[in-house]
Amino acid sequence: MVVPTYHGGVTLFVLWDVDHTLIDNAGVSKLIYASAFQSLAGRSPSAAAPTEGRTDRAIMRTYFETEGLDAPPWPAVQAALMEAGIAHRANLARSGSVLPGVQDVLEKLATDCRIVQSVLTGNIRPNAELKLGAFGLDRLLELDVGAYGADAEHRPDLVPVAVARFEGLRGELPSAVVLIGDTPRDVEAANETGASILAVATGVHKAEDLESAGADIVFDNLADVDAVLTVIGAFV
Repeated sequence: MVVPTYHGGVTLFVLWDVDHTLIDNAGVSKLIYASAFQSLAGRSPSAAAPTEGRTDRAIMRTYFETEGLDAPPWPAVQAALMEAGIAHRANLARSGSVLPGVQDVLEKLATDCRIVQSVLTGNIRPNAELKLGAFGLDRLLELDVGAYGADAEHRPDLVPVAVARFEGLRGELPSAVVLIGDTPRDVEAANETGASILAVATGVHKAEDLESAGADIVFDNLADVDAVLTVIGAFV
């Protein structure tokens, strides 16, 4: 893994996790993985997929291994995930929701010319776009400079991917990078690549879990919009 060095102009690159950071997917992600598994394996899985901040590559490989099967080639897995995502989109829009404070934080950051915000997510891009689009959040993010679950198996390796895309489209590196996520793997990705981390305990991990993983800044949620914006603004 190449650790990026940030030395561009005054541009903060904010990279959001999607599930349980921006949205509550109401269990639909688990349904997507199970549907993809079933379409590839020809049978239902015996348990839910292990997620917790893993990328789709890692999730599906582990899923097949725990079911005693060899994982199919990645292009077939990705196609199955895309098909399953489309099949469950209406369920997500009906049952899922945007987490507290997220809409306001995204909208306010989108008006700051010093900040570019995108995603660093374990989801493949089509499913990330589907999830964000279900709640109108895609319009507030520059998705072409994000990093996705097809880009690497290990989450820290996604950070240099996003930075390279940023540089390729903007012609310079960001002055700083901050990840916002809800799992210890988000914290790990920041700590291993020199990015900053703002952790939120809006998933299955408690604040103390995120602190133990190495997060210096942890919010229970993003409902206190002014406090969140103050923290993010300090990274600029």
